[in-house]
Amino acid sequence: MEFRIADRMARLKPSIIRELLKQTADPALISFAGGNPAHDAFPLDDIARFSDELLRKEPVATLQYSVSEGVPALRSAAGAFFSRRWPVAKDTDTTLIFSGSQQILDAAAKCLCNEGDVVAVEEPAFLSAYLTFRSSGAVLKGVPMEADGVDLAALEAVFAAPEAEKPRFFYCIPNFQNPTGYTTSLAKRRAIYALSEKYGVPVLEDDPYGELRFAGEALPPIKSLGSGEHILYAGSFSKILCPGMRVAACICDKGLAGRLTVAKQCSDVHTNVWAQRVCERVLTKTDVEAHLARLREIYRRKAERMMDALDRLCPSITYVRPEGGMFIWGALPEGADMQRFVQLCLDKKVAVVPGNAFYTDESAPCRSFRMNFSAPADEAIDRGVALMAEALAEL
Repeated sequence: MEFRIADRMARLKPSIIRELLKQTADPALISFAGGNPAHDAFPLDDIARFSDELLRKEPVATLQYSVSEGVPALRSAAGAFFSRRWPVAKDTDTTLIFSGSQQILDAAAKCLCNEGDVVAVEEPAFLSAYLTFRSSGAVLKGVPMEADGVDLAALEAVFAAPEAEKPRFFYCIPNFQNPTGYTTSLAKRRAIYALSEKYGVPVLEDDPYGELRFAGEALPPIKSLGSGEHILYAGSFSKILCPGMRVAACICDKGLAGRLTVAKQCSDVHTNVWAQRVCERVLTKTDVEAHLARLREIYRRKAERMMDALDRLCPSITYVRPEGGMFIWGALPEGADMQRFVQLCLDKKVAVVPGNAFYTDESAPCRSFRMNFSAPADEAIDRGVALMAEALAEL
């Protein structure tokens, strides 16, 4: 018997990044392709201590079913954490706990999109977001990125489309965007907020990297710039605690939160209770700011090491220096064959992600590629960039 695959899934292709990561089983491969946190960034002692405490003192509450909205103590702690510098969570909002930010994107698309509806997205942008929105039947409308954020004139043109073509929401990553590492300026954040209000297009603000700023001045989330009722804010603990816990928070209008909760119930009933309770204790019973400061120093050092190596060994590769996050978006010289360069790198046992994977049309011309500096060890960064230089020479 042959299984008949639903149309909405048959048209989806697997993530090229996940396919590349399958090759990391080769111990000789140096991977700049993933998006993993640094291995020494996890608060291992705190996670072990709180896990032991919970399983000894509160085993039933830790191992039993819980409510779909999230463990109440974590909902409160997460809302306070993401609002500690700017007013992200408003009185009209609620905080929901999800199994990673990816599930927030999935729930938002399920709740807001019908088959054939348009979703406006930064371009290039997070590949898995594209996959998720398409799985709900959405048609993606890419809006070009500039070094200081999305092209505002292009964004307004998309927002001002006739009603049948108007986006159901706009997806953006304002801080250290994946894949480009770009940060949206304060002026553009205010403009995005204003355009959202003017045209009635909600914004899904994805902020997995905001706490990883190691240079420049911190900027307020778009949701904090006004009442924020039309902004869904997705905050993740994957990059600041550990991704294996799969804990994220969505801060949004209470009315929409009810619909998102139903969408979550269709997916996993509730997020891992052990992970939620450990996360809450880390937020409330440890010096989180000291932990974040340590992370920022780790990532600052790794980013500078990779950029110094690129400047020395690969001067023909251009890029905008990121002020945080995990990625560098490199561009080859005019006329260079990016796909061949990626293959030459892979032949030399170093993996980077071809830039066309992050566009709504993967066949569009592209000279860019993504590098991750957070996961590789120092010696792997040095060796990997040296191998990239050899690939460039052959190219």
